[in-house]
Amino acid sequence: MSDELCFLSAVELRRRISRKEVSPSEVTRAVLARAQRLQPELNCFITVCADEALAQATDSEHRIMAGEPLRLLEGIPFTVKDIVNTKDVRTTFGAIPYKDNVPDHDAVAVARLRAAGAILIGKTTTPEFGTKCLTDSPLFGRTRNAWSREHSSGGSSGGAAVAVASGIAPLAVATDGGGSTRIPAACNGVVGLKQSNGVIPHSQVADAFGNQTYVTPTTRTVADTALMMQVMAGEDASDPWSIGVPARDFVAEASPVGDLSGKRILFCLAPPGRKVSADVAAAFSASLTTLEALGAELEEMPGDDFDVEPIWRAINHTAWRTRFEKLAAEHRDELSDTFLKQLALAQRISGVDYQHAMFDRTMLFRRVQALLERADFLVMPTILRTALPIKQDLFGTIEIDGEVFDHVRPNWFPWTMPFNMTGHPAVSMPCGFGTDGLPIGLQLVGQFRGDAELLRACAVFERAQNSLDRWPDTVLPSSIM
Repeated sequence: MSDELCFLSAVELRRRISRKEVSPSEVTRAVLARAQRLQPELNCFITVCADEALAQATDSEHRIMAGEPLRLLEGIPFTVKDIVNTKDVRTTFGAIPYKDNVPDHDAVAVARLRAAGAILIGKTTTPEFGTKCLTDSPLFGRTRNAWSREHSSGGSSGGAAVAVASGIAPLAVATDGGGSTRIPAACNGVVGLKQSNGVIPHSQVADAFGNQTYVTPTTRTVADTALMMQVMAGEDASDPWSIGVPARDFVAEASPVGDLSGKRILFCLAPPGRKVSADVAAAFSASLTTLEALGAELEEMPGDDFDVEPIWRAINHTAWRTRFEKLAAEHRDELSDTFLKQLALAQRISGVDYQHAMFDRTMLFRRVQALLERADFLVMPTILRTALPIKQDLFGTIEIDGEVFDHVRPNWFPWTMPFNMTGHPAVSMPCGFGTDGLPIGLQLVGQFRGDAELLRACAVFERAQNSLDRWPDTVLPSSIM
């Protein structure tokens, strides 16, 4: 029974808790036991909050037995990436200099989840300050893919995606600054949403006005993502982009009602000159066939002007240098070579270079807006090959179907970074498996602030795919295999 609870969606757990078929304490004990069993293999947690979680579960049960109204996430476990502040629970940012850092407040998104009755069970792994697409750090080591111990979880929200994919908790708070939610979602076969800028307030970001980073949901199902969005979304004074954003009923609006008739989709396999693995190309083609069968009208679009890694690097690395240069000088021996190399790259970027990148960011936004004036959604692969080897180096080469390329970022995930900069919502959805047995992700992009409409399209696609019953064999108990 314990493992069976771990394989239920948040929507189903909510139904059973509301009917008193299962208690918050039973659910919490089940996921904590599973975390304890799988952590030595997967290494997806930095901190597990067992005592605190059990105390919260007891409080939740008291509310239920006292007949108080059921909160939206009453008794449902969730995790938080260890780059997002959690009151009285250490938040290390994946970095040794912050290994004992304990915030005195929750990030806005976390506070809202707690207020809705969700139970925090732990902080998930992240590379130092979420600065790369692989989840490893001198503080905790490497996080392994839920489907293969020999492959990376992706990053930087690798721990969040692995915890969800392996059935440890149905809901995870992640972050996304260039694909950090969607890359590990694709690598581990889960749903990873980067919402429109401002839909979920980002109360920690240093540059709120130039923001391209997001606090995001990661789940196994679109319905669970909608449930998280219902709680996390809404304006807050800390985030200027959130002010005035209309409230949406994500749970109702994201339900898989009907098909995609009347919807127009522009698609592209890859930017010009980028190699795509045969497995990803085949899964992408099959996904397009599914979307067309659902009634969508498809049209291929050119991939020109989407290879924007240099623009992203100029903006992002400059922000990192501003934030971390002093820390690196004082704690050089405690930080990874990869992190220090990325800071060094920023020294080549002038103020003029940065402003040119911001101009280019505006042009990119207008290009995407122009495409979405004649289409409802854009579709492309999330990543151009399945998960990389567990010992992959960010500054090493990347191999795709026997060809070797010098740079990981532009050759593995050229499609994620553009929509951090434009602010449009983008979701990675599971869409198949490679011959290596690893998941493949499909990215769908929606209208600016059209998050609910995008989630509905994803829910319709998810229903047609019918792949939710498949779990990684490596994490299944014998009674379920």
